[in-house]
Amino acid sequence: MKKALFFVLLCAVWVSTPVHAQKFGYVDTEFIFGKMPEYQKALSEIDKFADKWSKDIQDKYVEIDKLQKAYQAEEILLTEDMKRDRLRAISDKEREAREYNNKVFGYQGLLFEKKKELMKAPMELVNRAVEKVCLQKKLDFMFDKASDFVMLYTNPRHDYSDYVMEELGLDIKPTATNSNPTNNTTTKPK
Repeated sequence: MKKALFFVLLCAVWVSTPVHAQKFGYVDTEFIFGKMPEYQKALSEIDKFADKWSKDIQDKYVEIDKLQKAYQAEEILLTEDMKRDRLRAISDKEREAREYNNKVFGYQGLLFEKKKELMKAPMELVNRAVEKVCLQKKLDFMFDKASDFVMLYTNPRHDYSDYVMEELGLDIKPTATNSNPTNNTTTKPK
């Protein structure tokens, strides 16, 4: 009897609860970032830092190469203690160069931190624009087509990339990757 009453009560609550369809959409941040001057500027800054650090590391290895060649040229004239000191100095320089390389380009190194710092502003701009579009269009979910989240099929009518670009003040004219201007959709071959 209690089970039947519970079942009837559950059905009554379920039937009386209004059905609320959740709206969703997606954007292609890779496409949006490609149109953002702030993002392009951040990329060029990152490249400058990477080039500078690469040159510093390359200079260290050039110095090591010079020390090795000088050692080889003078090896027969050196005493055993002098040889040991020179080899130790070369070994120390090699270790320093490897450590500096890891510090710069290693996991969460200087380049990683610089990328995080320089990409923060463009990411915040896109996130605010996405949030604003979601509020305007009354969306419950927004996915990123360019992320690791696999979207096996996307209906172009749910693509809000153009709205986000419009919110950012970016050019939304049709290009080779934006082939259907009448539906305000962005289709991009992967």
